[in-house]
Amino acid sequence: MLRYTLRRLLAALPTLMLVASLAFLLLHAAPGGPFDSQKRLLPAIQKSIEAQYHLDEPLWRQYLRYLDDLAHGNLGPSFQYRGTSVNQLIAQGLPVDVMVGLSAITLALLLGAGIGVNAALRRGSLADHASMAIAIVGISVPVFVVAPLLVLLFAVELHWLPAGDWVRGSIRHLVLPSVALALPYVAYIARLMRASTLEVMGSPFIRTARAKGLPGYLILWRHALRPALTPLVSFLGPALAGLITGSIVVESVFGLPGIGRYFLTGALNRDYTLVIGISVLYGALIVLFNLLADLCYALIDPRVRLR
Repeated sequence: MLRYTLRRLLAALPTLMLVASLAFLLLHAAPGGPFDSQKRLLPAIQKSIEAQYHLDEPLWRQYLRYLDDLAHGNLGPSFQYRGTSVNQLIAQGLPVDVMVGLSAITLALLLGAGIGVNAALRRGSLADHASMAIAIVGISVPVFVVAPLLVLLFAVELHWLPAGDWVRGSIRHLVLPSVALALPYVAYIARLMRASTLEVMGSPFIRTARAKGLPGYLILWRHALRPALTPLVSFLGPALAGLITGSIVVESVFGLPGIGRYFLTGALNRDYTLVIGISVLYGALIVLFNLLADLCYALIDPRVRLR
């Protein structure tokens, strides 16, 4: 398994380089520059600023310089946030996104898996149809509708929770962003677990367990649940990366200081290094969580052997 992990990590390096290259080329191909939104500068000052950030060099040299910095873990200075590096901005915003993202995925797993398994065990019943109908609504309603409704209900009307802002270590400030971010994933996980559980419950080894007279709860917990989790593990790889890197809508509604707002500001202001740095971070998280998902297969299903 160690050799498999090392091979996957080495294979991820070209992927991350491709992500950085595409982000670099697309941003530089877009019209405008990082200093076009400011007041018109004197030519000498403009040249001095461009020389400071190496923007006066040919594009190929800027590209090679950025790859060299990236290989050393240096994401470069931010053009929009003067005097601050991209590493510092990510270090400031990522802990907030990690806190909200992990809370959201935990909530989504607990609710979604429970709803999906219960619907599968009650196939064709009113509870099954009702839960799947609610899941479809959860998938269809976008986050930018759900988040303001949660604020209106729990903050404005009931005064139970704060409407926004971020206080480190405050559970009350964590609840609404986590719930808003988790609700669509609850619906996805519920539908996924229902389909997976139904498939496993129709397998020959489940019929054998029933023929031996095992109770239903033992069949579910000892035999059906682990193989039913396999499709969910595949889903959680990119889902975790998306949740941890944050949602721009959720950050905007609740005023969270996450990296999503930095990404949006950087894209609008052509902050090349900031946008590329966050893109590389997102790609690295996807690679990491997909690798962890593959490693979990061997733990969930003994038939899987990683070579």
